[in-house]
Amino acid sequence: MNTDYFTDREYGTRPAISETINIRAWGALYPLVGLRIGNGAFGFRFAEQCPDGRGACGCDQQAFGQFLQAEVPWLEWPLRCDKLPETPVVLDLLEFCAKAVGEPISVSYHSYYDHHHLKWERAAGLASFVADVNLLLQRNGIAFKLDDDGRAQQILPQPVAQALGWKMFNTGDTELDRLLEYARSRFLAPKLEDRRDATEKLWDAFERMKTLEPGSDKRAQADALLDCAAAPGTKMRAALADEAKSLTSIGNSLRIRHSEVTQEMIDRSEQLDWLFVRMFGFLRLLLLSSGRSNNPTPTGGSE
Repeated sequence: MNTDYFTDREYGTRPAISETINIRAWGALYPLVGLRIGNGAFGFRFAEQCPDGRGACGCDQQAFGQFLQAEVPWLEWPLRCDKLPETPVVLDLLEFCAKAVGEPISVSYHSYYDHHHLKWERAAGLASFVADVNLLLQRNGIAFKLDDDGRAQQILPQPVAQALGWKMFNTGDTELDRLLEYARSRFLAPKLEDRRDATEKLWDAFERMKTLEPGSDKRAQADALLDCAAAPGTKMRAALADEAKSLTSIGNSLRIRHSEVTQEMIDRSEQLDWLFVRMFGFLRLLLLSSGRSNNPTPTGGSE
């Protein structure tokens, strides 16, 4: 089904810049969940059994609600259309539903109870749920989406998405690969705390990279790494040295690699975007220049 609208085609899609799910979007997500409870879609995980024992016939709403309260304890059940949960809690709800959903398919009709016995097609049900959720979020300019597996992700600004759309972590050092991939994947998480954690791991990767080239000490090893990126004595080499010093200073003065009271907390998402892209771009240059990532391949990135 075509899901774009006239305004999308004529004026472009609404920018996904809001990091808060508003009451209008919640007013549609609420019945979206309720409709799938009603048609038995969540019976894929929470199947209601026919009283005659002839098979599943829908969604066990009591089990659905009990598990939801246990797995998302911050959420009030039954849900209320007029009471907007916090955005991370709504995202947890959507992930919970994505794990439970399937497309209900009628197997047979049971005339005595006037109901159908059902089976579920998981892939079709999940794809339909993800598409419906993402349409509502997109139309309201909300910077989150569900991926194909039903996991919530933040929709990053295009420069950030382009940077993270390259997987280039075959550096020859297992720990560096781990730090880089952890940072890249974690930065896609919706929560600001997770994205701070990703930024910390990126700075840790920077410190480890400084020790990989030959040299008598860390300073000599770091200089050798920069020499791979630009010829010694050139203005570019000097600029890269200044950038390395600046990034090291940022990591020590802001609360990225340390947690002393003198470090300043980064509390705005757009500030993290800028810092992450700045460091990620610098590391990418060093990886390519040192021959530690000769053939980067696109992963698809984020929208």
